[in-house]
Amino acid sequence: PPGRKVLIVYAHQEPKSLNGSLKRVAVEELSKQGCSVMVSDLYAMQFEPRATRNDIVGCLHNSEEFNYGVETREAYKRGDLSDDVIEEQKKVQEADLLIFQFPLYWFSMPAIMKGWMDRVLVQGFAHEFPNCYDSGLLKNKLALFSFTTGGSKEMYAKGGISGDIRYLLWPMQHGIMHFCGVKVLAPHICFAPEYVSEKERKKMLVAWAQRLKTLWKEEPINCSPEWYFK
Repeated sequence: PPGRKVLIVYAHQEPKSLNGSLKRVAVEELSKQGCSVMVSDLYAMQFEPRATRNDIVGCLHNSEEFNYGVETREAYKRGDLSDDVIEEQKKVQEADLLIFQFPLYWFSMPAIMKGWMDRVLVQGFAHEFPNCYDSGLLKNKLALFSFTTGGSKEMYAKGGISGDIRYLLWPMQHGIMHFCGVKVLAPHICFAPEYVSEKERKKMLVAWAQRLKTLWKEEPINCSPEWYFK
């Protein structure tokens, strides 16, 4: 719907890749709906994935012993996080929907995207115990993980060699997004694009565009272990 804000966090090195095309389709389709779309193209931005002392500007809360979690929480309160982190937090704050677009690496997201999670979702900004899971600080937002795999759909079935694809989503969707209060839409998975024809890849893009047309009508998944492990 017009006026909705979307942040696409995108991790692929090549714009001509299927991931690049999926990102482009999302920007086009959502913009057409009147949404305002922001893209964090992590490789193009040369986003720093490492959580270090450099993320805190000025003096440390405890200069005797460095504790990243504590220091970033305190720096967030003071407004003393590094500019690149503040910039991403602003985008998250504004967004109604977060789309993560990436190729699956080793059953997980690429390091540059994991680094985005590590550095951006600071305590006090995204969660603050006991305010986590359903009471996480980013409630009223939606997230969607859209990714490509190397393995086929059969490999990622319950009885397949890689196990149910949903097992891999538990740390990403539940441990990160749901922990921060974000509601999660069903993932969008393009299985083994490298092993299919150009025609099949085109179909994948069409299917994504179709889904985006009615995305705002979708109900989030049931945020419980059952969805992943039943």
